[in-house]
Amino acid sequence: MYSKSRARFAAHAIRRALLCGSALLAATAQPVRAQNLGLDEALSRVATGDPSIAANTARLEVADAAILQADIRPRDVVGADFEDFAGTGPYSPLDRPQTTGWYERTWERGGKREARIGAARADVAVVGAQNKVRLLDRLARVQAAWVEALAAEAAIPVAETRLADLQRVELDVVKRVTGALDPWFAAERARTNVAQAEIAVEQARENARIARANLAAWWGGTGDFKLDPAAFQSFSMTVPPGGDSADVNVLDAERAAAEAKVKLAETGNIADPSGRVGLRHFGEGNDFAVMVGGSIPLGTRSANRGNVVRAQAEQRAIEADIAVTRVEIGREIDRLVAERGLIAAEIKRIDAEVLPSASRAVRLIQDGLARGGTAFTFLEFSQAQTALGEARSRRVELLRRFHLLGVRLDRLTGRHAPLLATMETAR
Repeated sequence: MYSKSRARFAAHAIRRALLCGSALLAATAQPVRAQNLGLDEALSRVATGDPSIAANTARLEVADAAILQADIRPRDVVGADFEDFAGTGPYSPLDRPQTTGWYERTWERGGKREARIGAARADVAVVGAQNKVRLLDRLARVQAAWVEALAAEAAIPVAETRLADLQRVELDVVKRVTGALDPWFAAERARTNVAQAEIAVEQARENARIARANLAAWWGGTGDFKLDPAAFQSFSMTVPPGGDSADVNVLDAERAAAEAKVKLAETGNIADPSGRVGLRHFGEGNDFAVMVGGSIPLGTRSANRGNVVRAQAEQRAIEADIAVTRVEIGREIDRLVAERGLIAAEIKRIDAEVLPSASRAVRLIQDGLARGGTAFTFLEFSQAQTALGEARSRRVELLRRFHLLGVRLDRLTGRHAPLLATMETAR
């Protein structure tokens, strides 16, 4: 009876191994869904169909409208005065009123109109720089989603390799159990490990599908594409060249806008004269006379001093922010480069030392179990295989961190700035 149950268990294990092997073969033999999707292609798809472009365009239209408004001079005034149409004494009758119709114009002096237009144009430059930062941030998030999808894809072969190893060892353990070389629980443990590995493979494939769908959602597509695993395995330490960061460019534009506002505030120190011309009608005698007048504000310099001081202080604050931001960005770039260097060094050591040693240990134990000797047990194989799996998973996680740090590095150095022209002209 005992031998029959062992035989049934062995047949079941062999049958399950064959089914799993067929499933793995079918998975690897699936037809190619589409061409490989590289980072440049993913970013290009977003650059030509991102909905945030419409919002940025609207912001620029708002700023352009401010230029149109700044070009308008003070409006002329037309008015009428009615005098002496009611009163006491000799002015009590209604036959002595005086009516004056007049036209008034104010002349701007000191370059106020030009200063207003210059300040409005400077604000347009600020909005444009801010739009570029928003677009670069979106491209960075797309690049991060691309890295996550690559990492999810890289986890699949790790899980599949572990499953294949456990299936082969399960067959060897079944043979040893049926040959009374190992206890019955060893076969059960092997069977449990295989079931867990099957679940891990399914989860890895599902995670990869979800990651591809999340990436495709950025351009409103589907996850029916493939990712090139070579892009994930590469860990180049080259720092992308670049000038000032887009964040510094925003501050530069704000500094120029602050300078333009200082000039605008200074023009307020110059008074604007007004001239008036009119025609007066005298009710008594029905005569007409031409009247001319004018006015100019007093104390303009002291009245506008606060605006000038405030504009100058804002300009100095922005200049200080530029210096601080340049230092902080430089420090962050140095930190990112250093962290990527540490990760790259660890990956190289894993490739050169850990993985070869762990793979040899697993292979030696597998060979020993297959030969039917008693030098190794399934527990030893399980421990060795776990160590190998952890090393492989650790390598995938390190590559994921390396590339995510690269996303931030690309954002700071403006690596994808050439795509902004495509995004800004997409609508």
